[in-house]
Amino acid sequence: MHTAASIEQIILAEPRGFCAGVARAIQIVERALAKFGAPIYVRHEIVHNTYVVSKLRAMGAVFIEDLGEVPPGATLVFSAHGVSRAVQAEARARGFSVFDATCPLVTKVHVEVAKLAREGYEFIMIGHKGHPEVEGTMGQLDSGIHLVENVGDVAHVQPAQSGKLALVTQTTLSVDDAAAIVAAIRARFPKVREPKQQDICYATQNRQDAVKLLSAQVDVMIVVGSPTSSNSNRLRELAQRLGVPAHMVDSPAELQAQWFEGKTRVGLTAGASAPEVLVCEVVERVRAFGAVTVRAMQGIPETVKFPLPKGLKLEL
Repeated sequence: MHTAASIEQIILAEPRGFCAGVARAIQIVERALAKFGAPIYVRHEIVHNTYVVSKLRAMGAVFIEDLGEVPPGATLVFSAHGVSRAVQAEARARGFSVFDATCPLVTKVHVEVAKLAREGYEFIMIGHKGHPEVEGTMGQLDSGIHLVENVGDVAHVQPAQSGKLALVTQTTLSVDDAAAIVAAIRARFPKVREPKQQDICYATQNRQDAVKLLSAQVDVMIVVGSPTSSNSNRLRELAQRLGVPAHMVDSPAELQAQWFEGKTRVGLTAGASAPEVLVCEVVERVRAFGAVTVRAMQGIPETVKFPLPKGLKLEL
């Protein structure tokens, strides 16, 4: 039996970690804290990562689910996942100073839903029930939006009409799973209107593509990400589907020596909400198990950047 000391190499996925939407959302909270002082209230976790949330909490961010927990006149930030129209209306009614950290790629979906709804469309949304992004997108309408989580759900959708039916998806889905569900929707509703550009975001696609390439080169895959992170979970599932044992960790302390027994090459990636500092800490921990070298695979460079909302410019 080989031991953990047989690890020869750690190969880092490229790209990995923060996407532009996550980086922007975190920066919005940090800028609000710097400009207005603590506390800054944030509806829901700003992004789904324990390390990031803990760090911002220590800086003075207060994470809440119910706007009733926010005192009058406070500064409120909406999380990167987006919120329903009802939450937006309540925040306005309560008079909060609001900064919207919704990822612009999620906002794009919201805008499309509102536009097509005015044209009389109903919607089928592919996503995970209870996920805040799904609740935010479905909450753009009072009715006429139907959630499907898998291929089996498609048979049970009962829209009021099928002449004007449009498809939207959660931005952090498995590209392959979503494609299978889209095919089932298309088969049942041939006239369904699909987005001009798929709703699954560039970063989700790129990280999944990197895992596909990396899985062919490694004996075990480690995904840095929190259990609540949809896109991190999809990375772990993808590696497993490709026949590579895969484990998701929220911190280096969760790594287990037995995962590396008999393994010579370790793949390492990170979900779009996981910071690079955690990746570095996990690398050092795997080195302690006996890894000899570390290299990064070649991958697609990401240059996307999103501007911050008005009102957060720091005075020089």
